[in-house]
Amino acid sequence: VRAVVFPHSKSVLSASRDATVRLWKLLSSSPPAYDATLTTHGSAFVNSLTYLKPRPDYPEGLIISGGKDTFIEVRQPSKKPEEDAEALLIGHSNNVCSLDVDLEGKWVLSGGWDNQARVWRVGKWECETVLEGHEGNVWAVLAYDGDTIITGCADKLIRLFTFTGKLIRTIRGSTDVVRALCRISKGHSSGGHFASAGNDGIIRLWTIEGRQVGEMLGHENFIYALASTPSGEIISSGEDRTVRIWQGNECIQTITHPAISVWSVAVCAENGDIVSGASDRIVRVFSRAKDRQAEAEAVKQFEDSVKSSSIPQQQVGEVSKEKLPGPEFLQQKSGTKEGQVQMIRESNGSVTAHQWSQSTQSWISVGTVVDAVGSSGKRVDYLGEQYDYVFDVDIAEGRPPLKLPYNLSQNPYEAATKFLQGNEISMNYLDQTADFITKNVQGATIGQASQTHSSGSDPWGTGSRYVPGEGSGSSAPSSAPASRPKVIPQSSYLSIKTANLKTIQAKIVGINQQLIADGLKEHSLNPTELDSLHFIVQQLGLSAAAAAKPSTAMTNGLNLVLKMVTDWPSAQRLPGFDLLRLLTAAFPTAATYRNSNGETIVGILEGSGVFQDRDRSNNIMMAVRALANLFESEGGRTLAESEYDKIYSLTRPSSQATNNRNLTVAVTTLYINYAVLFTSSSSSSLAASSDRALTLLQELTTLISSTSDAETVYRALVAAGTLLTLGEEVLMAAKEIFDLGAAMKQAEQATKEPRIKGVAAEIRKLLE
Repeated sequence: VRAVVFPHSKSVLSASRDATVRLWKLLSSSPPAYDATLTTHGSAFVNSLTYLKPRPDYPEGLIISGGKDTFIEVRQPSKKPEEDAEALLIGHSNNVCSLDVDLEGKWVLSGGWDNQARVWRVGKWECETVLEGHEGNVWAVLAYDGDTIITGCADKLIRLFTFTGKLIRTIRGSTDVVRALCRISKGHSSGGHFASAGNDGIIRLWTIEGRQVGEMLGHENFIYALASTPSGEIISSGEDRTVRIWQGNECIQTITHPAISVWSVAVCAENGDIVSGASDRIVRVFSRAKDRQAEAEAVKQFEDSVKSSSIPQQQVGEVSKEKLPGPEFLQQKSGTKEGQVQMIRESNGSVTAHQWSQSTQSWISVGTVVDAVGSSGKRVDYLGEQYDYVFDVDIAEGRPPLKLPYNLSQNPYEAATKFLQGNEISMNYLDQTADFITKNVQGATIGQASQTHSSGSDPWGTGSRYVPGEGSGSSAPSSAPASRPKVIPQSSYLSIKTANLKTIQAKIVGINQQLIADGLKEHSLNPTELDSLHFIVQQLGLSAAAAAKPSTAMTNGLNLVLKMVTDWPSAQRLPGFDLLRLLTAAFPTAATYRNSNGETIVGILEGSGVFQDRDRSNNIMMAVRALANLFESEGGRTLAESEYDKIYSLTRPSSQATNNRNLTVAVTTLYINYAVLFTSSSSSSLAASSDRALTLLQELTTLISSTSDAETVYRALVAAGTLLTLGEEVLMAAKEIFDLGAAMKQAEQATKEPRIKGVAAEIRKLLE
């Protein structure tokens, strides 16, 4: 449930990702009972909602909603979904994520992912003004009074406009995305006029002149919504599963929900009751008045659901069980503030979370932490990283063995896929490689000391080395192993790094000579740059650890590679892109590189025009590989996450209407890496991950149903299945909106490969 509104004491409005808007009418007051009526049933997520109070020409008032389909629907509450809407406001080019109505009911305000805020005249239903200057998604719009509009933006800025679109002032001070705004009741102790909140988890209080007069700390993750009560409190909700009530600058009550995200909160102006909308698809109403509270059984059911809920480890960070106190802590120690969370190691080894309530002076159980980590055993160092095992794999007589690193926390098929792909070995050997891993780690568990003594030795002797193709007598296995290990969720990042460096260097030198011969010397590499080229090729030929060491020479080398992919004629850029994708994997500081204009590698690739040059799909393929290889380093993953929207918009068209199999494989490899990132504890926000996961899942479903190439389908299925582990919201969308099941059926019929049937079977279990 992405948005809620409390128009008056007798009704509640909610909007959801199930593509509906619902009107909840109060049937009885004590105990309260509501009946829901559908007012809108569309085909895309509904993410924003507001209400126009009754006026002479609209005696019922109007329900106004917006979402992913980019238009704003205006509808009378009594109209059925199949009846015509009062108006459709068309103008935004991306998701409409925020809506508001001014106090006099003359204007509708909207904000969207197209970096625009718009002002629409009620009755005329046309856009009167576009509020310009935003450099990110406009997450919040607020009609502060009859003269002033306030916007909150992903560019971390708050802006004040007139209704004619004139910028009054810009307010800086937020350290991250601004997602929520609300008017503060007159007479607030801070002297502030409005509040803001967002990704930094801080509520800030401001005067209309732009002066910060207060700051409220307590939320442990993103804050999504703000509202104020008639009695002067501020209500907030966020990604830490809570609704919080603030009096002055202090949190006086924390209401934990049995959900990952509490997306929205609203207050009834008549009686001060609160309504929340959360990711568990439930709308809840809370009241201070005992005669409006639910029956004891319903209250207990809510409390029990909070206690029994699972808390993803992403929300609490790394948890070391050995250092946590036992249950006795809860009896011996008091909390220091409302909403304080304490982790407890239970006698059965699980980790539970407990929240301090100032009002009851007690710890309240709020759930069990899933995937909490324990201690690990002795591990093996390989290329600067720690692994439980490093296998030697012979690939041909007379050639040195390849190294296959493996962690017990991985799925064998993940490690096998990464190994085969990274060494450009046929995926026909996937089942055999995974089976080899499974057999040689039987009985081992996470935290067990590795049996491997060094990264260069084979602990089982030459006879246990795996040679692709041996044993089966054929180039591909005829069937999957009887006890095929699970593939989903994928937990390791994939890269595409194998290359013939001498060939790439020779090709670049040859093209450079041709440019000079063609009179394009100004575009060619000079002798110093050719020396830099030779140096980086040498470095890339060394170990990953050596290549990763930052140096001026490597920076100069990156400069010249970017020169090749932006300045050389398009037809000559392929070897430059090939070298770039190797650098993004081996050179971590490539992620922090900025050119003289302050552009990142992502921005430079965008400006190169490579993604628009559809006639040169191999250039696009190498550019996508370069983006996929960013995930090899922590800095690269940070860049990929921050630039997700841009990268997705650039690469998405690449997988459509192309016959280049290598390109679609590169795109699905990139999608797998994003799926791993979104489901990992390193992702900056579980909520932002869910948002992006839904967009990505829709594209993956399309790929699965429309592509006949087995490798592309397989990778798309692995990415989709991994995204499903984010939780109920993504699962619901896969089943009810995207129809992933039907797409998988088409893929199985088109490819008929055992590995695809195996992954599809795993996904079906998740969808049950």
